[in-house]
Amino acid sequence: MILKAIILGIIEGLTEFLPVSSTGHLILANKYISFTGEFANIFAVVIQMGAILAVMFYYKDKIFPKLQDKRQTKKVFNLWYKVAVGFLPAAILGVLFDDYIEEHFFNPRTVAYALIFGAILLLFAEARLKRVRVSDVDNMSYKDSFAVGVFQCLALWPGMSRSASTIIGGLFMGLSREASAEFSFFLALPTIIGASVLKLIKAGFGFTPYEWLIIFVGTFVSFVVALVVIAAFMSYIKKRKLAPFAYYRIILGILVLMLL
Repeated sequence: MILKAIILGIIEGLTEFLPVSSTGHLILANKYISFTGEFANIFAVVIQMGAILAVMFYYKDKIFPKLQDKRQTKKVFNLWYKVAVGFLPAAILGVLFDDYIEEHFFNPRTVAYALIFGAILLLFAEARLKRVRVSDVDNMSYKDSFAVGVFQCLALWPGMSRSASTIIGGLFMGLSREASAEFSFFLALPTIIGASVLKLIKAGFGFTPYEWLIIFVGTFVSFVVALVVIAAFMSYIKKRKLAPFAYYRIILGILVLMLL
């Protein structure tokens, strides 16, 4: 089980912030390494906390206020207000439909459909971005934040990808790729923390010491891998488009459907 936790932690760290769906990849991986059931579904959500810790470490100067620097503190609080606005739509729908989604959508077939549908949306959003209206997260409006948050609701469908959904929303709103990706990272903080806490509360924190160890290993591995991926991805999108990720999603989705 420890080896499985390491494998899944690597997959989570690699895919959480790329527009390819970490949850979708974990659901597929769980099936093929025979790690399924209620604990596996909880594990797939909770180890995302490792990726969140990576964001907090990488962007610590942007998300934590320095009280002695009033200008920086004001920017940090403005960012968190925008994140709060963007977080609301998915938070409401997530609480209302979490059980239904877990029961009906956590399977390879629905993941495959989401991978393909999300890829088409991503290609369309890329093609539509003719002029960048907002090049920096600091210049986003609350309307922009809310719109991206509405798009994030698509990620409730496993396989759509929270990162892809928010980046697509950002591109549709005229945000640059860099601003879309960065806001996606910030929006992940309350979204994933909230989802993880919700799963743990529903489970009653009733895990054995060995299960807690498995969760810790997966979370730690995802943190280390995600930290590398964030830096690499931000460097990539400054010069290149996101189309290769869309093509990858389509290929993977078709392969999954063929193998079912």
